[in-house]
Amino acid sequence: MQRMVRVIIIILSLVVTGTVGFRVIEGDKPEATWINCCYMTMTTLTTVGYGEVIPLSEAGRIFVMLFLIVGFSAFTFSAFTMGQWLVSNEMQGLLEKRHMAQAIKAMQSHFIVCGMGRMGRTICEQLHERRRPFIVIDSDEERLVQNCKPHDWHYVVGDATDDLILEQAGIARAKSLAAVLPTDAGNVYVVLSARLLQKDLQIIARASDDKAATKLQQAGANRVVSPFTTAATKMARFMLSPNMEDFLEIADQKGRDLEMAEVQVSPSCSLVGKKLMETNLRELGIMVIGIRRADGERLMPPPGSAVILASDCLFVFGTADVVNKLVRETFS
Repeated sequence: MQRMVRVIIIILSLVVTGTVGFRVIEGDKPEATWINCCYMTMTTLTTVGYGEVIPLSEAGRIFVMLFLIVGFSAFTFSAFTMGQWLVSNEMQGLLEKRHMAQAIKAMQSHFIVCGMGRMGRTICEQLHERRRPFIVIDSDEERLVQNCKPHDWHYVVGDATDDLILEQAGIARAKSLAAVLPTDAGNVYVVLSARLLQKDLQIIARASDDKAATKLQQAGANRVVSPFTTAATKMARFMLSPNMEDFLEIADQKGRDLEMAEVQVSPSCSLVGKKLMETNLRELGIMVIGIRRADGERLMPPPGSAVILASDCLFVFGTADVVNKLVRETFS
């Protein structure tokens, strides 16, 4: 971009110099208006040669020759540089960023991942696999391009603790945010900023220990995950109930056949007002294992006579493709 600015400055300097030169040398002639002087400068630089609109004196012709020697070389170099820049990766990058910014502005009910570390990348892979819209925020542009560009993931370069960056990622329209920065202090700041910007946002945060987890919850996180505690709990479950864990792990494996998911019923859903037994969910291969009402009431397991209401949260289990399609198309 700086190279382009220099080229524009060179061209403008040449035009101004030529215009002023013609005006000073041939200013005693009525044809030597500012517009004619500028016209003479442009035809001289571009060597178009439409003709002299200002009768040139001997001094004027000497000025034209000197101006051609210096100006034409500089103008040609500038034009070549500009053309090279237009087709360079820099221009392509600017166009891609503009296109990405427009796409981000159009996103609704998307997910925001703050931090492109190992956890952040894994979260992105899970969201991408389920075809959910998401945006990644990280201050390392090289890391974002390396990880996001091959998959066409949307990203914002910047500090996730900055309110302007969160707003640029569309936090006001977002459905959920994951704070997985390398430090607990950074995650606390992200959670606090996000909660102040969007009070209804679902916020999931990473913590390295119990003390950090407490602070994150106080800052406004809905859920806090500690990798070490979670891993230890899972190992204990493998020891106590290995077969049950194998069954539950189906939903976490790539290439899985089954999926466990949470779906939020929108007011416009065609299932609103129907009893569970009256829906075609079972025929689609989907089992509703629980319902959580908007007032907090839980039906576990729900009876067939349970009526599906708007804003209900359904916990479903079934074929992965069918469940994901249901979440994307039928529910909000």
